[in-house]
This record gives sequence, C-alpha cells and structure tokens, in this order.
Amino acid sequence: MKILGILGSQSQTGITAQMLAQVLDHVSPGVEVERVFLEDYQIHPAGVKEDNDLDELVAKLAASDVWVWAAPTYWRGISGIMKKFLDCLRPKLVYIKANGDTIPGDFKNKHYLTLTNCYASTTENWLTGVTDETFKTVDRVMTAAGVIKVGEIVCPNTLKLEQLPLKKQQLCAHYGPKISHQERKDDSTMKRYLQLFVMIAVMAFLTMGIQQLLRNLMPWWNFWLNYVSFTLIFFVLLAVILHFVTFVKHRRR
Repeated sequence: MKILGILGSQSQTGITAQMLAQVLDHVSPGVEVERVFLEDYQIHPAGVKEDNDLDELVAKLAASDVWVWAAPTYWRGISGIMKKFLDCLRPKLVYIKANGDTIPGDFKNKHYLTLTNCYASTTENWLTGVTDETFKTVDRVMTAAGVIKVGEIVCPNTLKLEQLPLKKQQLCAHYGPKISHQERKDDSTMKRYLQLFVMIAVMAFLTMGIQQLLRNLMPWWNFWLNYVSFTLIFFVLLAVILHFVTFVKHRRR
C-alpha cells in the first residue's frame, strides 16, 4: 500500500503543505508514503519540451494506490501549477476516442483525497462556495479517470494564518488512517433506492397528515381539493428536502 501526496502550492511550509503533512503523517503503520512538490519539477505536455518530468510523475502516480491532491484556491479556482499538471495528465489518465470522448485509463479504481484552503471566511465560503471550483476541477478529472473519491477537506480564513488550526489538524489527521485502507467501490444503487423510498414515504405521511387537518377545517372537502392539496404540499416538502440536500448539507466549510 502506497500513498502519494501531491503539493501544488508555492510553499512547502504554508497552510496547504501543513494540511498535507497532517494527513500523511498519520497514515497507518506499514503504509509507504511519498510527497511530491510540483514546483520542483518541469511539467509540460508530452512531446512539447525535452526537459520534461511528466513521465517521472506519472510513474509515481502509477506506483501509488491513493493520491492526496493538495492545492490552495486562488480566484475561486485551483492553483495554476496544479491545473497545469492535471491538464498535462489528460492523455495519461484517460483514453481519448476518435470522437473526442474519453474512457478511464490505467489508473481506474485508485483512490483520492482533495485538500484546499482559501482566504475567504468560513461564512463566505459556506454561502458562496469560494472553494467549490477547486474541488470540482479535481473531481471532474478523477471521475473521467475512474478514480474513486475518499473525501475532501477545506480550510477557509487563511489570510495571515501561519499555523493550521487545531480543529483542521485533527480533521486532516483523521483521514490518515482512513486512506490507509483501500476500499472497494460499493454499488450504492440499492442504498439510493432505499433512501428515495424512505424520503417519499415520509413526505407522503406528512402530506396526508396535513390534509387530514385541512379536512377538519373545511367541511366542503372533495376529490379535487384533495388532489390539488396533495400535489402542492408534496411539492413543497420535496423542494425543501432537495434544497437541504443539495445546498445546505453539501456546503463546504
């Protein structure tokens, strides 16, 4: 088992580097760890320049079971050197068909963890998603390559911050043992169907309960009132739940 940490920042001692160090320093005993500081390498698309370390980095990725991507968020996006590295990796991570579509390449079913940070406050990041595009960039590339996501960590409010906050240190350290044990990609289809069934059952129960209260208040209740009220109440409950799941629950802090 080997874990590769890829640091795509300008400093080897900054907050991004500290986040990566906390993860890698707490992996399970016996797990091999290697760190890569992208600024130390010449990274160019294959065949563009002779002085190119891309193949060396690809070999390191191939020899590792888990990748930890660590890059700060600049201007609501991933750092330039990390983006350049991911761009150069495209023909290595996926097979490109004649029509331009891609299919996962040789790295399929490896695992990855993403780390980032930003100057924005916790509240601003939670409300506006300052770091969202950084995670989405990595997720898009890894999904195309068939690499399985283990998790993500964000540390906001890093302006003038020299030491990673204790809470974030603990969170990063928590992921060390977690990524030390490669997991199979479970087929969660049945789980999702079960969650959908429970959600619909709860909404139907609440809707019928509200309708019963309305019947007691409205003696002229009929089929069409029953139908319209059920549709409206069910829709409102569904909208609230979907809003919570897609906006509130998944906001990054």
